[in-house]
Amino acid sequence: MRLTPATELEYRCKKLQDLMAGQGMDAVIIVQNADLFYFTGTIQSGCLYVPAHGQPIYMARKEFSRARMESGLKEVVPIGSMKDIPAILARYGYPEPKRIGMELDVVPVSFFERYKNVFPQAEYPDATPLIRQVRMIKSHYEIHLMKDAADQVHRVWQRAGEVIREGATDLEIAAELEFTARKDGHQGLVRMRGFNSELFYAQIFSGTDTAVPSYADTPLGGLGLNPSFGQGAGLKRIERHEAIIIDFAGCVDGYLIDQTRVFAIGGVSERLQRGYDDMLAVQRRMMELAVPGASWGGLYDECLALAVDMGYADSFMGSKGSQVSFIGHGLGIEIDEYPFIARGFKEMKLEAGMAFAFEPKVVFPGEGAIGIENTFYISNDGLKQLTYSSEELAILPL
Repeated sequence: MRLTPATELEYRCKKLQDLMAGQGMDAVIIVQNADLFYFTGTIQSGCLYVPAHGQPIYMARKEFSRARMESGLKEVVPIGSMKDIPAILARYGYPEPKRIGMELDVVPVSFFERYKNVFPQAEYPDATPLIRQVRMIKSHYEIHLMKDAADQVHRVWQRAGEVIREGATDLEIAAELEFTARKDGHQGLVRMRGFNSELFYAQIFSGTDTAVPSYADTPLGGLGLNPSFGQGAGLKRIERHEAIIIDFAGCVDGYLIDQTRVFAIGGVSERLQRGYDDMLAVQRRMMELAVPGASWGGLYDECLALAVDMGYADSFMGSKGSQVSFIGHGLGIEIDEYPFIARGFKEMKLEAGMAFAFEPKVVFPGEGAIGIENTFYISNDGLKQLTYSSEELAILPL
């Protein structure tokens, strides 16, 4: 277990304060677990108070002793309830804030109203865009953790070639691969910021189940085990000559990596093989275009146009009627961070330090889905690929 270095936490909070100044915010109060972990190094219950100037104060309710042990911030104090916040601020000589940013995309309304009662005269702008901007630029420390996660997901890929067999259920294969990752330190939970966007390790399924759409904002869905979590691996048995999708999110010390590889017993149909080769071509096109200064939305438009020219207008990134409007998504502590290689982000530009997964896929209802996914980051020397398992369609013997 690695604790986030104090220098990392201090730098992150300072970057947030710099952005707050441009928005006229007197303070930001952070309560969501992923953001707490990013800015404090732990997720013990409480809040992080980031003033416009001065030291942030992590007010920990439960468990304070762990918060003090796990967080490298200088100021970590116990708190009994939200009502104690004004007194704590006064003790540090901080004035009562008039504009308090909060994570309005994820904080429950009832929770938000309770904070408003603490400072009833204040305005409460949304701090989420600022937090996302800070988190989207990865440090060398973060990239190192993501490289460790890439090693983990490579071991999962190796294990997949050993356990996939005709007649096994998708669930059995998923359990074997989850076990492999868990023994390697995977925390089990894959965090997503989007509302109702639960994800458990991965999407692992085969044949026609790979083409079953679901509620999830993903190109592939899967039937799942029951309607309470209607996505991912189900009880379908693996057959020869069908695509077996291993879309796995590795995780080491809180940081995620995303990789999709395809297996088949005895090969796949000509249409699936052609689709796979074409998705590799879409990935190559992205790699040519993804340079600092490139538009997120422009990159999406170029790759979508290539897929459409190849004949996949009705099958690219989902089956017709269920297609998603992105091809790539940022990664870090959550699986849906900035940047988004997606429709409508033409004003946003790639920058050095950004990390993202790119996942061109095609779906053929009644037959199956196929595609590729890798995780990349923008370095000062250009685009680098973090995931490295073989990109060949893995054909297993009959």
